[in-house]
Amino acid sequence: MLFFIFGNQLRFLVMIKKIKALLIFFLLSTQIFSQTDSLIFKNQNLIVGEVKRMDRGVLTFKTDYSDSDFKIEWEELIFIKSNSNFLITLSDGRRYNGRIESVSDSQVIIYPYNPEALIRLRKGKNRDSPEKEESLIVRIEEIVFLNTLDEGFWSRLSASIDFGWSLTRANNLQTFNLRSSVGYLADRWKFGSSFNGLRSDQEGIEAVRRTDANLSYVYFLQNDYFLLYDLTYLSNTEQRIASRVGNKIGIGKYVVRTNKSYFGFQVGANLNNEQFLDESPGKRSGESFLGAELSLYDIGDLKLLSNLTTYPSLTEAGRFRADFKLDVKYEFLSDFYINLGTTLNFDNQPVELATRLDYIIQTTVGWSL
Repeated sequence: MLFFIFGNQLRFLVMIKKIKALLIFFLLSTQIFSQTDSLIFKNQNLIVGEVKRMDRGVLTFKTDYSDSDFKIEWEELIFIKSNSNFLITLSDGRRYNGRIESVSDSQVIIYPYNPEALIRLRKGKNRDSPEKEESLIVRIEEIVFLNTLDEGFWSRLSASIDFGWSLTRANNLQTFNLRSSVGYLADRWKFGSSFNGLRSDQEGIEAVRRTDANLSYVYFLQNDYFLLYDLTYLSNTEQRIASRVGNKIGIGKYVVRTNKSYFGFQVGANLNNEQFLDESPGKRSGESFLGAELSLYDIGDLKLLSNLTTYPSLTEAGRFRADFKLDVKYEFLSDFYINLGTTLNFDNQPVELATRLDYIIQTTVGWSL
C-alpha cells in the first residue's frame, strides 16, 4: 500500500516537472519568435531582440531581458537578420527604405521597399517578387545609418539638453549655461534646431548675456549633395549685438561619410540683419558663406564635432565674419554625457566699443534621446 502511494506521488512529481518544462519552453519560444532581429558578432556571440537604430558606428539594440538598450559597435558585427523596415543610408549617399539580411560575414543584402514593383507584381507584369527584382548587395561597412520605420514619428526624433552652473564667492559670481537641440529625420529631408544660452552675473559689473540659436532644413540629393536653409540668431553683449538674424540658403556635399567620421562643406548666400545695444544704427547686408563640418566618433568614449563658417560680405567693402564651434563629448552612461564646448565669433568691422572677437568655453552635463 505504501509502495503504491509512493509510486503515485513520484509519477505526480514527474508530471509536474514536465509541465513546468513545457511552460518554460513555450515562454522562451514565444519570446524568441516575437523578437525578429538576430545579430552575430566576431566573437560568435548571438543576441536576439530588436534593432532600433545605427548611427555614427553605434548600433542601439533592445531586448526583453534588459531594462536599458545595448550600445554595440557596428564594426564588431558579422551577421544581421531583421524583418523590420529601415531607413538605410550608404556611404555614397544612396538612401533606401527596406529590409536587410547578411549573405556573408562581410556583405548584406538590402531589399528596398518599392510600391511600384508591388503594383507590377499584382498586375502580373513581373514573375519575380519586388524584393528579388530590386535587391542589392553591399559591404556591411558601407551602411552608415539605420533607423527603424516601424515605430512611427518618435523613432525619427532626436533631442538633447545640457546644463552647466557655477558659483564663485568672490563678488558673488554666478554663471548659468543651457544648451539644447531637437531634430527630425525623414526619408529625403531632415529638420534641426539648437539653442545655446549663457548668463553671467557679478556684483559691481555689467551682466554678460549671450544667446545663439538656429533652425535648419536639409533636403538630400543624389551623390551625397544636399540643399539647405538655415535661420540663425545671435545676441552678444561683448560685441554689443542686440540681435543678429541670418537667412542662409545654399548647397552642400558630404565628402567623407563612414562609421568612423564624416566631413562635409556648404556654400551659398546669407541675408544678415543686425541690431545693436548702443545708439549705432542697425545694418542689413548681403554675404556669401563657406562652411565646413567635421565629426569624429570612433575615438573611444569621446565624440568630436567641429564647424567653421566664414562670411565674406558682398555689400560692405572689406567686411569679413567667421563663426567656429567645437564640442567634445564624453558618454559615461547610456544616454548621459559630459560636454566640453567652445564657440567663437569674429567680426573685423564691429560697431564702436565692441570687440572683434568673442568666445566662450562651456562644460556641461547632458542627456540625449
